Amino acid sequence: MKRLKDLLDICLPRVNEVFPWDLLELRQRNPQLLLLDVREPYEFAAAHIPGSINVPRGILETACEYGYEDTHPELAASREREVVVICRSGNRSVLAAWTLQVLGYRRVHSLKTGVRGWNDYEQPLQDGGERELTQDEADAFFTPHLTPAQLGQGWVTHRWQS
Repeated sequence: MKRLKDLLDICLPRVNEVFPWDLLELRQRNPQLLLLDVREPYEFAAAHIPGSINVPRGILETACEYGYEDTHPELAASREREVVVICRSGNRSVLAAWTLQVLGYRRVHSLKTGVRGWNDYEQPLQDGGERELTQDEADAFFTPHLTPAQLGQGWVTHRWQS
């Protein structure tokens, strides 16, 4: 049975990954750099890198092409631009970067460590209203919030039952 890790193992050698400090250099060197965040809209609205656009991974292929309801004109016109694909931790962005390359985008990178690593590097994030988040607000967003069902059996009203 194939798993996500198997798919990532196939894509990773074919995708150029950059760290947050590399992204800072790319942005300085190339003002036309396209930052493409492939997380879900609610994730993007909570915290994203300033200047990025949001095209969820689920509609990426149709957003890249003209003539679809999901077409994102800036993305569709950017096959020759340098693109950095962003997600939460760097997995979805690898898959999306590989997809873009298959679709003819030639200068594609994936942000290794994702927005989470960008935050760990203490770089600015903003919310959907373009308000810059404080470091505490950003840290709170990236703190896992597990439900009892995610924790597994034995969890009963905030304590383990033996």
